Amino acid sequence: MNLFSYDISEKFTKSVAYFSMEFAIDQSLKIYSGGLGFLAGSHMRSVYDLKQNVVGVGILWSFGYYDQSRNEDRTLKPHYTRKVYYFLEELDIKVTVKINNVDVVVKGFLLRCDVFGTAPMILLSTDTDENDYLSRTITHKLYDSNERTRVAQEIVLGIGGAKMLQAINHKIDIYHMNEGHALPLVYELYDRFKDMSEVKKHVVFTTHTPEAAGNEMHNINFLHEMGFFGNLDLVQARAISGYENNDNFSLTVGALRSAKIANAVSKIHGMIANEMWAGVEGRCEIISITNAQNKKYWTDKTLIRALDEHEDYELLSRKKHLKKILFHVVANQTGKMFDPEVLTIVWARRFAEYKRPGLLKYDYDRFVKLITDTQRPVQIIWAGKPYPADYGAIEMFNELIQLSHRFKNIAVLIGYELTLSKLLKQGSDIWLNTPRITREASGTSGMSASMNGSIHFSIDDGWNPEFAKNGKNAFTIPPLDYRLSIVEQDRIDNKNMMDILENSVIPTYYDKPKEWVAIMKSAMNDVEVAFDSGRLAIEYYERMFNR
Repeated sequence: MNLFSYDISEKFTKSVAYFSMEFAIDQSLKIYSGGLGFLAGSHMRSVYDLKQNVVGVGILWSFGYYDQSRNEDRTLKPHYTRKVYYFLEELDIKVTVKINNVDVVVKGFLLRCDVFGTAPMILLSTDTDENDYLSRTITHKLYDSNERTRVAQEIVLGIGGAKMLQAINHKIDIYHMNEGHALPLVYELYDRFKDMSEVKKHVVFTTHTPEAAGNEMHNINFLHEMGFFGNLDLVQARAISGYENNDNFSLTVGALRSAKIANAVSKIHGMIANEMWAGVEGRCEIISITNAQNKKYWTDKTLIRALDEHEDYELLSRKKHLKKILFHVVANQTGKMFDPEVLTIVWARRFAEYKRPGLLKYDYDRFVKLITDTQRPVQIIWAGKPYPADYGAIEMFNELIQLSHRFKNIAVLIGYELTLSKLLKQGSDIWLNTPRITREASGTSGMSASMNGSIHFSIDDGWNPEFAKNGKNAFTIPPLDYRLSIVEQDRIDNKNMMDILENSVIPTYYDKPKEWVAIMKSAMNDVEVAFDSGRLAIEYYERMFNR
């Protein structure tokens, strides 16, 4: 079966399957939750641009991640709606995987290259009439909170994906695991090759986060019972994964022991990942390949043309127009009419405690002074999706909604998906990023914001140290000692952030417009080459696939 609608470039002929639990391909295809998906989506677009021999393998989530709606008091309400996609092509081939001793049928859907301009993608589903109801629910919701369902999803992705590629006779040279979710594919390959050294020649791995939630742990006996190791018995599984005397099985460790090479997603994350996993016996080398975003997809073309033609007036004029477009969304959701002349700060990404969405209001009196200044006003927009079972994160989201009721220049938006993300990046002046230092592996949202002249204002973590020239193309909150207590980190970071806002960001915007435009232009120029996903897609071939 020929999956490609384009002639593969001679530079990129090695056949690669890119396994990911989520892909942010298009607003209409709701199979993603956040940054991992945004990265995978940009990668798949650059595969198409470069005509690489890569196929994406993911899951067709029947209900997506979740839809954001509001309760009567305007607080967040997770909502689930069954999705239907007529632009996908149902394959006439099905495969079977064994999950908890039950044969589960997996059917495949093809997203052809020319639909959205991406690599061809095979999306897997168990939501088919051949399965009982429980088996059908495996692919209902992305990142289901039930442990059994979550592991079942990983079996479908890894083993089901590998079997589907074999069933359609698509030969694969390299299996790329984007995070540890697809790890069961390694045990399917071992069942074929019978030799772990041979398996390793065909597997590479990307680790995306130092956070515990992104480095899953399960009891190895439970995983075996679920069918995580495919046809292998428990003794074999323990032996080839290095868990002979340990029952606490880490998917990340399993992946590091099964790949020929792995990569972290920024230079600083590379150092942290090598420290984190230094004691893992038999692990592969971890290099750094910094994440990137697809410029062609994310940027406003008129804004880029104004930059290329050195038309500063047109650049500012277009930026104000983009702000107006964003502010129509603000008015529609909140009833507030924002002013395109006013400095607009956006904090938008996955809501998680370590990302500190509420850091701006840590010193509440100082925050109120900032938000009520009529001489140099600011407007603040928050958006993002908390994990629907993370009640602490949902509470943070709702606290900000309650706060927004008190001030006309604060808005909290729902529906943070690709379309809104693009509008926020194109329509903001400042893109605020406030994770605790060393906790942000990459933070790609700031890349696509910078591409649109939204100035990155960030903790010096993730990709920021590789890009930022403070006061020239970004504003950087000075690094601190990550060993300090959380309370002390929050206090110092808030003080430094507010100092920079009050003494640098706001005065530059209002008093030095030429300097502000120069920073915008530097951001747009500096981010273009090193942080476009074309560089990423090439680097994966050169440093991982062809190794």
